[in-house]
Amino acid sequence: MRNHKMMFVPILMSFIAVLFFAANLQAGEVYKLALSLAITGPTSDAGNPYAKGVEDYFRFVNDTKMLGDDRIECTIRDDQYKTDVTKRNFEDFLDQGIVLYLNYSTGSTMGLKRDFEEEKIAVIPASFHAGNLVDSNYIFLPIASYSEQTIGLAEYVANNHKGDKPKVALFVHPSAFGRGPVEDVEKAAKAGLNIEVVEVVEHGQDLDNTAMLKRLKSKGVQYVISQTVQSPVATMLKDAARLGYTAKTFGEAGKITFMGAHYTGGNDLIALAGAAAENFFWTTSYKLTSEKSAGADAQLALAARYGRDEKAANSHNYTNGIMVAQVATEVIKRVKKQGLKVNRKTLYDELNQMNGAKAFQPDTTVGPVTYSKTDHAGVDTLQLYRVDGGVFRSVGTPFLCEYIKKI
Repeated sequence: MRNHKMMFVPILMSFIAVLFFAANLQAGEVYKLALSLAITGPTSDAGNPYAKGVEDYFRFVNDTKMLGDDRIECTIRDDQYKTDVTKRNFEDFLDQGIVLYLNYSTGSTMGLKRDFEEEKIAVIPASFHAGNLVDSNYIFLPIASYSEQTIGLAEYVANNHKGDKPKVALFVHPSAFGRGPVEDVEKAAKAGLNIEVVEVVEHGQDLDNTAMLKRLKSKGVQYVISQTVQSPVATMLKDAARLGYTAKTFGEAGKITFMGAHYTGGNDLIALAGAAAENFFWTTSYKLTSEKSAGADAQLALAARYGRDEKAANSHNYTNGIMVAQVATEVIKRVKKQGLKVNRKTLYDELNQMNGAKAFQPDTTVGPVTYSKTDHAGVDTLQLYRVDGGVFRSVGTPFLCEYIKKI
């Protein structure tokens, strides 16, 4: 009996080893990514749904075996919009062996630029600041920069204004995020764009913009283009409505038409400003759920699958998060398809080849994602939207910013 027991033990151990080996074969590779962003604190109104979009799409990739037996593991951490916390998070992520990094704010993207170069790791941030790309090889913007968006709005003003040269004011966030496009808009005007930049306003925490609006009105300003977040824009729109300054049609004489880039708009702005948001013009490269499309249907289905509420499901920042996860997944798929090992170098090299016949067309954007060694701005195409009847509706067809090439 003792001999039988002694024989059973090695047989059992061998069986366990075989099962362990088989389980590991079936498990496939795990590709580690990470995201640090403001889930709470300043700009969390954008960061919170953005994080949910990233999380849900990667869950979908794994649940549907989009990568076969391989999986994406993306660690998401809240940094409360604090660059020092982002830096600590990034250093910890590196220790975990990440192969691609998703960052968030303009400040931390600029602050970590040298770290990205040293680590030779591709980074896709939520910041569309054109300055991110200066002296950088590893940062890839998801869509057109804030400068392209703001100049694109100014071009629309120049092309559609009736009368003398239109007078424009810029209403910007008091940070690199807000200030970034100002110089570029002024350069475009000097290069021939038919607008006059009358004043640049860096807003504070003011709860009343009456004095500012009266000053702009006295200077003949008919258009205010904003580069900030929704809250200060909503306050300004409500004050303008109270004063009777808001244009009911584009360029209405004697009134002010309000416009803004990506982070100024979306459903959060309508929720904050209410009826005062009517006729607000806004641009982004993302498709919206307020308009029927295959992408909108897919986004709403994804949100429903993972139990997201209606606010998150319809947020353009949820779309934004989904899109960066789509790009990350696509580049992993392409590296795998070539039979190459998925690592920092192969992902970086493959991102730089995402152009021409290899451009990527996600269902979340109005144009294709294209990257090359000399162009790290993703979707160049923009769409103009306008609040009409309490929802954003597209105005015209997707377009390209022309003057960005001239400056």
